[in-house]
Amino acid sequence: MPQKSILFLAVGAALCGSVLFASVAQAQEAQLQPTIEVTASRVAQTVDASLASVSIITRADIEKTNAPDLIEVLRLQAGVDVARLGGAGTQTSVFLRGTNSNHVLVLVDGVRVASANTGAFAFENLPLDAVERIEIVRGPRASYWGSDAVGGVIQIFTRRLDGAHLAASAGSYGSADGSVGYGMQTDTWGVSAQAGGRHVDGFSASNALSGPYVYNPDDNPMQNHNQVAQAWTRLGTQTLSASALRSVGTQSFDNGAFGPGISHTLDQAIGMNLEGAIRSDWQHRLSIGTTRTNIDTPAFGSAYRSTREQLSWTNDVAIAANQHLIAGIDYVHDRGRSLDAYAGTQYDKTRDNTGVFAGWRAQADALDGEVSGRYDHNSDFGGEFSGSIAGGYQLTDGLRFVASYGTAFSAPTLSQLYSPGYGGYYAGNPLLDPERSRTGEVGLEWKIDSANRLDARAFTTRVRDLIDFSGGAMFQAININHAAIDGLELTHSLHAGAYSWTNTLTLQDPRNEDTDTQLLRRPRRKFSSVFDAQLNDAVSAGAEVVYAGRANDFGGKLGAYAIVNLRASYVINPQWRLGARLENLGDRSYQLAYGYNTPGRSGYLTVSWSPGK
Repeated sequence: MPQKSILFLAVGAALCGSVLFASVAQAQEAQLQPTIEVTASRVAQTVDASLASVSIITRADIEKTNAPDLIEVLRLQAGVDVARLGGAGTQTSVFLRGTNSNHVLVLVDGVRVASANTGAFAFENLPLDAVERIEIVRGPRASYWGSDAVGGVIQIFTRRLDGAHLAASAGSYGSADGSVGYGMQTDTWGVSAQAGGRHVDGFSASNALSGPYVYNPDDNPMQNHNQVAQAWTRLGTQTLSASALRSVGTQSFDNGAFGPGISHTLDQAIGMNLEGAIRSDWQHRLSIGTTRTNIDTPAFGSAYRSTREQLSWTNDVAIAANQHLIAGIDYVHDRGRSLDAYAGTQYDKTRDNTGVFAGWRAQADALDGEVSGRYDHNSDFGGEFSGSIAGGYQLTDGLRFVASYGTAFSAPTLSQLYSPGYGGYYAGNPLLDPERSRTGEVGLEWKIDSANRLDARAFTTRVRDLIDFSGGAMFQAININHAAIDGLELTHSLHAGAYSWTNTLTLQDPRNEDTDTQLLRRPRRKFSSVFDAQLNDAVSAGAEVVYAGRANDFGGKLGAYAIVNLRASYVINPQWRLGARLENLGDRSYQLAYGYNTPGRSGYLTVSWSPGK
């Protein structure tokens, strides 16, 4: 039977089976409560009220996976594709709704963390044990957030401990990591701090398909040390809070006949917020933040330095019982440097961006809607306007129709603007324009019953002025390419008593409109299924199935693959917990990037102690 047919049979069986299972388990149904998120429109609202497609990954969800890193958690989400150049610690890219990896705005505790030089965030350096919660918002959000939110926004919130915490893990490929922390929370103040580290002996990141200038059979180890801290106190109607994340790593990569190369990295984000009620009908949030990203690669004699300072003020004013006005201002100052051991400083540039935004949300009976707009002025390319409009209609008590249209943009990175290239080849271009997009979306949200939910979203995105290094005889960066992405996302979730089952199906057609070829590393079909069962008060077990179809890549094709992961937890007592994970049960050989290896069958054991629980 063709693989495509097998896929759709599996999807149909999963979706139909979960609906049938819910009807059998009616006596054990668990009422699903709306979850609060703050990323879609920069103010707190329930996921049910949001007109955007939003997924929430809680700390409990993360602990169920017993996963060694963030990538294993993100790849289970609808619309999310991942690519990694080898094992733990190697360069990782995350694609949202088929857009480029730099078309996803990544925030840590509200602070922009992508490098000003490359426009990318190093997901591989983020310690999973330091994460409390992840919010994924799909679709353009530039009308609230500005640059980079073309495919959507991923916001990561760090942990806020209440009591002592200790965790340790060991597993395949010489993996060993641990963390220790302590926090204290009262009604008026709180503090929390945690430190962790990870070491992995690894495996050879590349294989012979990567070519002689990359391939080396030696293992590629990694090390990481990280700290995360939170503090907050109430000041009348206001809350003053601060957060900090620091991650320092050493990663090995294959460098052909020269053997393994080494990169030293630093990723740091610090933020402070003052938020609360100015009046009974007026909430605000004043934020300042700073980030730093360093990459040193002695094998290439190169070093990159990126810093960012940012200031924002967001206001939520209730102008009526069912109407809210959201308005604010952002300021960002970027500095990027590229250093070469032989040629000295290649560039040392700064830029400023100021953005003002406003949105109006209203609800009347079965109809709700939102209109938002933003104007950005950038010292490099001038002004840019982004807008969006969205509406929802409650067809029945459990069925809502939603539709939206929005524009977005992604500013050129400092490297794309100012890099001198390699002997003049592949140089940047200070005259580059932003990459611009427009997206339309329709969806149905169906609460089948108190335990069953089905969400369907169809979208179409067009991106123009994509940057490509194809200008002239020296291949300078120019705005030339166009992309078209059409897709459908289905998510079904079941929560009935001791059982939960979530299935996602992503069908997308991400293509280069100029060449009519599939965009790299983004499969057209993807399916995931996650089943969990609480077997008794102490033992829970679950399974993950991940399927991805074929995709294009540099140098060749990526084959379709399907893997199965198993997970289990044992609560010894209210303080001690054991976790186990078996990845790639069938020892499937597959690639997320052409010429680069992925883990085979591997296992991990985790023990954690939290006496405050």
